[in-house]
Amino acid sequence: MTMHRPLPWLLGASLLLLLLLGDANLAAPLKKEAGAPPGDAPDSTETIVLAGGCFWCLESDLEKLPGVVEAVSGYSGGHVASPSYRQVSSGKTGHREVVEVTFDSRILPLADLLQAFWRNIDPLDPGGQFCDRGEQYTSAIFVATPQQREAAATSLDGAQAQLANQAIVTPILPAATFYPAEDYHQNYAKEHRLRYNYYRWSCGRDRRLKQLWGDNMSASGKA
Repeated sequence: MTMHRPLPWLLGASLLLLLLLGDANLAAPLKKEAGAPPGDAPDSTETIVLAGGCFWCLESDLEKLPGVVEAVSGYSGGHVASPSYRQVSSGKTGHREVVEVTFDSRILPLADLLQAFWRNIDPLDPGGQFCDRGEQYTSAIFVATPQQREAAATSLDGAQAQLANQAIVTPILPAATFYPAEDYHQNYAKEHRLRYNYYRWSCGRDRRLKQLWGDNMSASGKA
């Protein structure tokens, strides 16, 4: 696999210790709090597609939320059918890395899910997210219904108020075809914890989130 997030061959003893111990919350077992198991979803189950840079990270952050049934990494918004990771990461297909989130709105209202989304991205960055650069890593909310659009607009206003006069550049876009990413990208934080912890730390994601949102940097339990 050719990865855009390489892991050095050798890590210093202190860095290796950091990886093994990890952030207290990153190292915690990943959970999927579900209102009902996939395949037996209640009427209150809803799906929305969110882009926030590296889908490994966004998937890991959002699937911890009580009420999330499933979070699937994938691609959306481009002009190539069934794109591969290699194609999307080239930046030539118009797709973003996204996460399709299925959630039980009785447990997790869409407004709360979107609040968690904002706390896990940098909405001021027009060129990517954190160390990942290019349109394929830019943030966005893909809405499928008028109700989702209204909720997204309201949540954007709330995030903007917290960031004062710093302009949010995250767009609200019409839902497009969602293509699940390759199997080796799914549950990456759980299946490849060492690589994931190193990538997330070296990319500065949590440092930037802390700078933006302070003690409210995440609704998924990290802050």
